[in-house]
Amino acid sequence: QVQLVESGGGLVQAGGSLRLSCVASGRTFSRDTMGWFRQAPGKEREFVAAITWSGSIADADSVKGRFTISRDGAKDTLYLQMNSLKPEDTAVYLCATRSSSDSEYRYWGQGTQVTVSS
Repeated sequence: QVQLVESGGGLVQAGGSLRLSCVASGRTFSRDTMGWFRQAPGKEREFVAAITWSGSIADADSVKGRFTISRDGAKDTLYLQMNSLKPEDTAVYLCATRSSSDSEYRYWGQGTQVTVSS
């Protein structure tokens, strides 16, 4: 059974940093694209960043230069280093994964809350 478990969220002041982790289990993820999404109250879920198995990265304009996505294939773990946090970054952050044969992200974690105070 595939499982994604996020951790690392919390309350931080504006300008601060957090590092999120997502541990994947249940099958091999070495060839997957893995990504981070976020959902704020009353808003739709939005893409934050993604990384392919070969290390290619895509990220949203709103986080460019502040957030860095990375992965440790040996540990099946995805990371999101978040610096210079802003109140508008407040959301539940979710990780997801999809194989090369999937057109959409198939597996999702439960999310971790990030709250940035002004």
